[in-house]
Amino acid sequence: MDIKQLKFLVALDETRHFSQAAARCHVTQPTLSMRLRTLEDELGLQLVIRGQRFEGFTPEGERILAWARSLLAAQDGLLAEAASCRGQLVGTLRLGVVPLAGFDPMRLVRAFGERHPSLRFELFALSSEQILERLSRNLLDLGLSYLERLDDAHFASLPLGETRMGLLHDERHFRFDAPSLSWEALAGLPLGLLTGGMHFRQSIDHALRSRGLSLAPRLQTDAVHHLLQAVGAGLCCAIMPLDSGLEALDSRLTLTPIDNASTLAPLGLILRRDSPRSALGEACFNEARELLQQR
Repeated sequence: MDIKQLKFLVALDETRHFSQAAARCHVTQPTLSMRLRTLEDELGLQLVIRGQRFEGFTPEGERILAWARSLLAAQDGLLAEAASCRGQLVGTLRLGVVPLAGFDPMRLVRAFGERHPSLRFELFALSSEQILERLSRNLLDLGLSYLERLDDAHFASLPLGETRMGLLHDERHFRFDAPSLSWEALAGLPLGLLTGGMHFRQSIDHALRSRGLSLAPRLQTDAVHHLLQAVGAGLCCAIMPLDSGLEALDSRLTLTPIDNASTLAPLGLILRRDSPRSALGEACFNEARELLQQR
């Protein structure tokens, strides 16, 4: 048994597809399949349910998979710890971010990158539930998510404050003279919103219901870039978080604050407490605390 076999097993779990797992591990599919069968032979267990394609893991495979993740996390932690002893922070920081977070994640990425030029980054747009689930499985190092109903026994958090809302509009199509807008002023506008079920959308719906208002959005999507495209095309305006950096993407975009508008729960940086946890995530979590205190 070697560490590559464990990486192949974890890649198969994450992709749920033999050829995609092989591509991620930079090997051919026959090589990946052969190495996994060798692992099964060494352990004397069937781990993978095979048919015409990947069909899942056996109960024994799920148990071995949990150990594989722990061993790979331990290896990552060992390498990160060794680098830390040399005064370095190296590896890939995996950061899960909720859509329309009211904190620009590039602030952290830029700060970490400036301090540690060898550090690499992977960002994933995920729901709050997905972020916590992936942190629990060591598939993420840190999460940027809402702190609502966060289990403090299993997760450490660094509050980033409330997420305030504004109306994003393209000045070629919509202009507002007032420095801020009321919820009532939005009633006659064509709006683009995230689909229901997402925390940011739930906060918008709650604000409207509490004022006896209702909106029929012109466009709904689960992708932020679709909202930006629709705003740029003049199809709608979109309710977006302030301090997200979105309006800086195009000089023609303006983000006008909405009065008394914020998400139901504050945003925060989240780190798993349980062992084994990401040494890289822990180091960046502590650095983030220092950076935010300085700024």
